[in-house]
Amino acid sequence: MKTNRAQSATSLPKAPREDADNRFAKYMVMMGIRIACFIAMAVVQPYGWYTFVFAAGAIFLPYLAVIVANVGQDAAQTTAINPERAIEAPRPAAPTVATSDEPLVIRIAETPRLDAPRDPRP
Repeated sequence: MKTNRAQSATSLPKAPREDADNRFAKYMVMMGIRIACFIAMAVVQPYGWYTFVFAAGAIFLPYLAVIVANVGQDAAQTTAINPERAIEAPRPAAPTVATSDEPLVIRIAETPRLDAPRDPRP
């Protein structure tokens, strides 16, 4: 369904490249933990119950890493936020007379010219 309203920048989902980068980072962290489990399984002596914990990590973490890496951003999670309601407009301050401590600020705004400029050539 198409609407005539402009989409708010606060309701846009993550960029696909940013989402892919986040998923890749999660995958690499889990693979790093898997490598650490594999090394700990082989190096830590004497072997005991914790060796099986390291082995389970080395065996099952690749499966979990692939599942986590393939889960993309859910489009249903993004909700539109009306920016006019999220940011309050500052209330204009009452005009005050500048004291000697405060500098005087003069704002000048130009308006478009109403009459056409004359051509100086004869």
